[in-house]
Amino acid sequence: MNLDGKSVAVFGDSIGEINSMKVLMINGSTHENGTTAAALKIIAEELKAQGIDSETVCIGTAAIHSCTGCMGCQKLGKCVFGDDPVNAVGAKVKEADGYIFAAPVHYASPAGAVIAFLDRLFYSHGKYMKFKPAASVVAARRAGTTASYDVLNKYIQINSMIQAPSTYWNMVFGANAGDTKQDLEGATVMRAIGSNMAWLLKLLDSAKGTPLEKPVIIDKVKTNFIR
Repeated sequence: MNLDGKSVAVFGDSIGEINSMKVLMINGSTHENGTTAAALKIIAEELKAQGIDSETVCIGTAAIHSCTGCMGCQKLGKCVFGDDPVNAVGAKVKEADGYIFAAPVHYASPAGAVIAFLDRLFYSHGKYMKFKPAASVVAARRAGTTASYDVLNKYIQINSMIQAPSTYWNMVFGANAGDTKQDLEGATVMRAIGSNMAWLLKLLDSAKGTPLEKPVIIDKVKTNFIR
């Protein structure tokens, strides 16, 4: 396919050469091998089957500072707090092509450490994630999943990211990783996330160097409800 004199890979019978790509998956559970990890493992397996690398970082076992709104990261290019995983993961964010943000449900909301972590990660490194594909995943024993899913999705939507679709809301159920394996519908949803993420990454890769690489940027105007 030719677009404005530039070659673009076509997917079908003839597939253009695809560059090596990686999805960074953030596990916000305090249980490194729990239900959230089980969901991410299914996604990683599907990505691998379609030629996409992945890396999982578990941040839920660490103490995470809340964002203080100091805006120091805008000057430093990193968060002012250097004693937790935010800046280390931020370095990985710069190199990743796609992202999965995953969390267990605590009190009908994503685990508190995940919210503190993502607040600071998006403030300090959000510019490196713009226009890249992402998906959020939640895991629960029983309830609170849709509310938690909505919270995580808002990070993706406010940062001009491309939300990878699936076949249902991105959630799995189980009290432990073994239980999660019995959630057959949840497993197919995770596989669909991996498949659709791989598809989006390959589409975006094929657009590099063409006018389709990024959208027309609309400058943001900030207001409040008073002026």
